Amino acid sequence: MPAAKPRGGLWGNAYLLLALGSLCWSGNHLMGRAITGHVPPLALTTLRWLLAAAILFPFIRGYLVRDWPLIRRHFGVLVYLALIGGAVFGALQFVGLQLTTALNVSVMNSLAPVFIAVAGAVMFRDRLSAGQVAGIVISLLGVLAIISKLDPGVLTHFAFNIGDILILSNLVLWAVYSASLRWRPAIHPASFMFMFCLIAGVAMLPLFAWEHTTGFVLQPTLLTVSAIVFVTIFSTIVAFATWTRGVELIGPNRAGVFLHLIPIFTALLTGVLLGEPLMGYHVAGFALILTGVWCAARG
Repeated sequence: MPAAKPRGGLWGNAYLLLALGSLCWSGNHLMGRAITGHVPPLALTTLRWLLAAAILFPFIRGYLVRDWPLIRRHFGVLVYLALIGGAVFGALQFVGLQLTTALNVSVMNSLAPVFIAVAGAVMFRDRLSAGQVAGIVISLLGVLAIISKLDPGVLTHFAFNIGDILILSNLVLWAVYSASLRWRPAIHPASFMFMFCLIAGVAMLPLFAWEHTTGFVLQPTLLTVSAIVFVTIFSTIVAFATWTRGVELIGPNRAGVFLHLIPIFTALLTGVLLGEPLMGYHVAGFALILTGVWCAARG
């Protein structure tokens, strides 16, 4: 699908949309760590998609009727995108967050823009401009500055476990999904979001049922309800809608660098919610990340 022409307002500003999506996913990482051992990850993944589809449906029925001929014609593409970018990605994300450390997740996520660039080059022979390459490298240095606290010795203790492998595999899926968004049929974004959520949710039902048989079931607690509400509204509807539109406007390679904003938002949210102070390495990392994002956007 060709890149869309920019329009006015928030929906036409790729940079604000991608920053908003990164903010939502930063909150998702905090929530994913908070629910470890308390909320079943596959149940949460299934509910996030099905509830999002249920919330969207009353507002988008008109678009759905209008777009139905194209939806039927390109149903295979929609299934492909919903499976790799929704069902599988969402499940591996929450499972991986329960099996690895915050440091490892941050390191893994910093590789996402690189994977997106590689996926675009392999699948579609995309070429990176000098500005985009510079942006990826500079923002990656900023991420590493925050993670290491400007102490290289921190990274020497980095070790892989099964959770890291899941997160790394998930980032490859996300890269393929982001590059593949150019195949999205020319339907209204609301129609695409509804079909994406519905297909992903239905695909997760067998895994939801299997997880239930293991004895790890949803409990009617405040943490469970809060997690479901947050991931449905912000991590699903808002984040995926803004990311999809941002990629549509400026392409996956330039959009990928905005994922480096996640450590900034995570550090700020942690400071606000947990009272952790802003340190010098945060400032240095933020400056590098924002410089990298600027270079990529200019590129």
